[in-house]
Amino acid sequence: MEKLKCLVVDDEELARALLESYIAKLDFLELVGSAEGPVEAMNLMRGTKVDLLFLDIQMPEIKGTDFAKMITAETQIIFTTAYSEYALEGYELNALDYLLKPITFERFLKAVNKAKATGETKTTEDTLTVKSGYDLHKLKYADIHYIESDSEYVNYHMADKKIMSNQSLKALEKVLPSSLFIRVHRSYIVNRQMVTGLKGRDLLLGDVEIPVSDSYYDVVKGELF
Repeated sequence: MEKLKCLVVDDEELARALLESYIAKLDFLELVGSAEGPVEAMNLMRGTKVDLLFLDIQMPEIKGTDFAKMITAETQIIFTTAYSEYALEGYELNALDYLLKPITFERFLKAVNKAKATGETKTTEDTLTVKSGYDLHKLKYADIHYIESDSEYVNYHMADKKIMSNQSLKALEKVLPSSLFIRVHRSYIVNRQMVTGLKGRDLLLGDVEIPVSDSYYDVVKGELF
């Protein structure tokens, strides 16, 4: 696997230095830049590929959560902050993880391993290779009914089994073909071919009901019905 190219954005020098030292300890990470704020980060990202962005939330120029909305889906985001009340907003933006300061190396490692696992997800013409623990599973697109976010993991639901993997739905959106799968909620991606109906704000996949959030409803109704 290629190294994940990392950018650290934080207005506190000590916070940047700590993350830079953690990144240097791991051979699958590469620091490509460090910025005091979003404006500097934006300039760096114009000429540099960034796979993983460590982004502070409370900054004087632009809030990290506002900056995150400008970032393309190709870059995974791990929020860093001293304020736990921002956690929900961070997850609603489909961040890969949320690190509360002071950040321990153990907690940092858990977060970047999620990014690493996401990078190991591979697709071929009609299959998806998924890492679950130490095992690899090759799943046919046609067999996946829906994918559900479960805290720091996702569950692949199929007719006869469920497979858990340390990934994020945001990362999966980048590798799953949009002609076959559609995001319907911050916690759900469904196989278009499995949809049998719409009941109020719930998609029907046979006997299974999947909630559709307000932000996705019009797109889901327009594309599936």
